[in-house]
This record gives sequence, C-alpha cells and structure tokens, in this order.
Amino acid sequence: MKILIIDGEVALSQVMISYLSAENYRCEYAGTYNRAQAKISIYEYDCILLDLDLPDGDGSKLLEEIKKKDRQEGVIIISARQSFEDKIAALQQGADDYLTKPFYLPELSARIFSVIRRRKYNNSNIIRQDALTVDLLAKTVQVNDLPVPLTRTEFDLLLYFIGNRNRVLSKQELAEQLSGDIAGLRDDHNVIYAHVKNLKRKLHDSGAGRYLKTIYATGYKWEYSSPD
Repeated sequence: MKILIIDGEVALSQVMISYLSAENYRCEYAGTYNRAQAKISIYEYDCILLDLDLPDGDGSKLLEEIKKKDRQEGVIIISARQSFEDKIAALQQGADDYLTKPFYLPELSARIFSVIRRRKYNNSNIIRQDALTVDLLAKTVQVNDLPVPLTRTEFDLLLYFIGNRNRVLSKQELAEQLSGDIAGLRDDHNVIYAHVKNLKRKLHDSGAGRYLKTIYATGYKWEYSSPD
C-alpha cells in the first residue's frame, strides 16, 4: 500500500518514512505545496498524510484539490495546530482523520490502516471471496484454509486488484502503484508482467477462482461480484 507524506519538516518525515517502510508501506515524500501538487496530479495513493502548514502554501487548499479529484485516497491531517476549530474545519473539508503533532508512530500506523481498511475493504480486517481469504493485519492469504505464500509485491498487487475490483488496470498504473516516481520500474512493464503472472499462477494452483483476468492490449482486471 502506497503512502504520500506531505510535510515541510524533513527530519520528522524521514522518521515517518523509516517507520512506515518497516510496516510494509511504500512511502513517497513531498516537502512543499508545489511538489505535492505535482505528485497528486500524476499518481494515486492509498493514503495521504498532509500537514496544514507547508513552507510555500496552505495545506487546507491542497486538501480541497485532493477532494475535488474524487478518488479513493484517504487523507489524514498531521498538524501542530491543536485547536478544535482547525480539526472540525479539516474534517468538514473531507479529511478522514486528524492527528496532532507530536504523535506516536504506532498510532499513526494504526490510523493509516484504519482509513485504508474503511475506504477500500468495507471496514474489515478480513477479505473473503469464495474460497479466498486475505488477512490484512497478518498479511496472509489462504485458499480453502490452506496458506498461499506470496511475496510482498504479489501481496501488494493482490490488495490493489481487490481494492479496484471490476476495473481495468493498465500495466503503467500497476507500475506506478508499486514504484511511484521510481522511473526504472515504471518503464519496465516486463517486471509487472512477471509479478502478475506469478500471482495468477499461485492463486490458480491453490484452487482460487479465476478472478484475475488479462485484458488484451489493455491490462488486467479483478472480476468479482459480491453474492446477494
């Protein structure tokens, strides 16, 4: 899962990146309003951490821009502003949560997980699709109660497919989800092809349904309709 940290405090941001990376989040960083604006215009994220006081702009204005895009990103405000009025204003603008500085990193991680779970996975720690079970907390996958060993990249791809089910995802979009602005992976679609191929094989060999479809000359789609 991919996180964008928008905060002018470089030292704090580096600490957050180090901690969240160890928690298996893929982190990107923007230290200014303009840099953040450029990133959100190109890439999509699972969650955005946004400071209201940026060196070259007002974070609340950036929150407005993010919400106008009508995408699935959750937004958590991380700010030194502690007034009740600031918190209410941010939540009314569309922020999913508000965390005042200083904060404990485990609490930040828990809030990120909660926002992503609520927005993409119906507020559940367990995803079930017929014989397939994904445990978001344990980061495990089972089919018919038997474990399916996935690499971190394969697990991230699986979550991204499930979170965007019934939508065609291009190889470029998948590459950006896994690498963000790291040009090497974005330009090498053979790497994405290999990861998706391995994921499809492991799911098929385990007896999972054929949810993951290749859409010729377009990309891939996770096809699944919830039972009534």
